[in-house]
Amino acid sequence: MTQTQLPEETSAPQENSPPQPRTSPESAVPASPGPSMGRLVGVDLARALAVFGMYVVHIGPPLSATSGVASWIRYISDGHSSVLFATLAGFSLMLLAGRREPKTGLAGRQAKVRIAIRAVVLLALGTVMAMEYGGVIILGFYGVYFLLALPLVRLRAKTLAIIAAAFALVTPQLAFALTSLLTPSVQQSINTYDPLRHLSEVGVLDLLLTGFYPALTWMSFVIAGMALGRLDLSSGTVQRRLAAFGAALTATAYGMSLLLAGPGALRSTAEGGSSSGGSGSASFGSMPSSGGSGSMPLDGGSFPDMPASSLLAAGPHSGTTFDIIGSLGVAILVIVGATVLMDRLPRLRRLAKPVIAVGTMSLTAYVGHFVAQSVFSTPAGTGTQQSWVPLLMYVLGAIVFATIWSRFFRRGPLEYLLNTATKPAKYIR
Repeated sequence: MTQTQLPEETSAPQENSPPQPRTSPESAVPASPGPSMGRLVGVDLARALAVFGMYVVHIGPPLSATSGVASWIRYISDGHSSVLFATLAGFSLMLLAGRREPKTGLAGRQAKVRIAIRAVVLLALGTVMAMEYGGVIILGFYGVYFLLALPLVRLRAKTLAIIAAAFALVTPQLAFALTSLLTPSVQQSINTYDPLRHLSEVGVLDLLLTGFYPALTWMSFVIAGMALGRLDLSSGTVQRRLAAFGAALTATAYGMSLLLAGPGALRSTAEGGSSSGGSGSASFGSMPSSGGSGSMPLDGGSFPDMPASSLLAAGPHSGTTFDIIGSLGVAILVIVGATVLMDRLPRLRRLAKPVIAVGTMSLTAYVGHFVAQSVFSTPAGTGTQQSWVPLLMYVLGAIVFATIWSRFFRRGPLEYLLNTATKPAKYIR
């Protein structure tokens, strides 16, 4: 993430120095002249919402056990929270590679090395966590996203937007074609020589094509986030255009899917009572979760025969063009909405400071809730979980921890370690 977010980070000041009035660690990153504090704090708020969305999916009741407003909260969290994370990951890459103007020369080389080191660390951490929690862990996928995005970090916003659009239009169909060719024997052959697969449920094939967050289709979100990172989000004109654009993407994608595929086009697999830890639905080639702590069995050769008509659906994690475009529209609306609220309503910004603190250490908050689930034996969001109380306790716990920690340190615990791991980049010449 950026400075303290999921798999992102910025170059915030020294960890042990007393914190100044907290806006966001992103404020330590050079930006355009006269940047708005709301632009930076708003991004942290969006990250916090993504964290809590993950909590809803991993800890809250399944969609089948909810009704009314609770159903809407559960459904919106299903898939959209992880998409928001991926989009913000792209935004964070721009904080490392140069906010409005890409870093060049020595600074540019060092920035790329920092990104590459983060990618390797996240891939390693994701693999270790997947050994315990299964394919639902997104960190390893983040590592792959960062590596694949390296050649793009110097591109302009318009170019990045065009590439993101092309990915959204082409990669779902490509993924469908490739997974249809993955017979059990082919998959087994690939997995046999895959060291990552021997360590956990998530191997190279899963990271690129068949996992919960496959890079082939999810790079659309990352690249779109990179384009957002190159824009001046403090500009009222940019905010209005992005809000209109996000709304248009959402309405067009979901509307067209409903028109072409019928009433079930937006259905989440969580409706069947087996919510996945990742977001409740399967991408092409991946299998729904069987419950437990939200892990996803990815046994070799377990690929369903999906009809071509599934490409018209837009349900969470369906991995279709309509799903990508609609989910990206929602992510843009959340980021712009959070930015505008924090920029225009100072009183709300002060009240939201504890929540914003969670966004500044979202990697810690994300990893922490998995560890806490194991320590406290908290039921996952499966058919056996009916209460919202565990979820509320985890949200409150994250807020309290982040608020206290941020009073003494500029980065979260894991963010500090991640930043320390990238120190060797300064020796690049």
